Amino acid sequence: VIQAVVDNVHWQMSLDRKTTALKQLQGHMWRAAYATGHVKGEIFEDVVPAIRKWREAGMKVYIYSSGSVEAQKLLFGYSTEGDILELFDGHFDTKIGPKVESESYRRIAASIGCATNNILFLTDVPREANAAEEADTHVAVVIRPGNAGLTDDEKSYYSLISSFTELFLPSST
Repeated sequence: VIQAVVDNVHWQMSLDRKTTALKQLQGHMWRAAYATGHVKGEIFEDVVPAIRKWREAGMKVYIYSSGSVEAQKLLFGYSTEGDILELFDGHFDTKIGPKVESESYRRIAASIGCATNNILFLTDVPREANAAEEADTHVAVVIRPGNAGLTDDEKSYYSLISSFTELFLPSST
C-alpha cells in the first residue's frame, strides 16, 4: 500500500498535477524543510518593494496559488526577504476552485467583497490568465526566468511584464 501511494505521488508530480491533496502533502513535507532553514522561498527583488508601495496606496494583496495555503505561508514566512506574510491580506488555493476555471476567480472576488473588474491577477500560465479574464478580472502575464514559454499569439494578446515595477496601479479609493 505504501509503495502504491508513493508511486501515485510520483505520477502526479511528473504530470504537474495541481490536486489539493498533493499540494497539501507537499505543504506538510516543506514545513520541516523551511522550519530548519534548509529551504527558503525565492522572492524576486522587485516584489517586496512593489507590494509595499501598493499597500501604502491602500490596495489589498492576496495570493491565489495551486500550492496549499500552508505551503504559501511557509514560502512567504521563510523567504529570502525574511518573513513577509504581513504584506498579504489573505491566501487562496485550489480549495476555492481550479485556477483554470473562471468561477474560481468569481468566488475569490465574492470572498473578499470586491467586484472582479477591480482585481488584477498576475500569472505565468496562459490558461489561468484566460480563466481570470473570463471572470472579468484584469490580467498580466509575468515573464520570469524558468517560466514556460509563450506562443506568439499569447505574447501579442496578453499584457506582459517582467518586473512588478512595470505595474502602475491606481490608488484605492
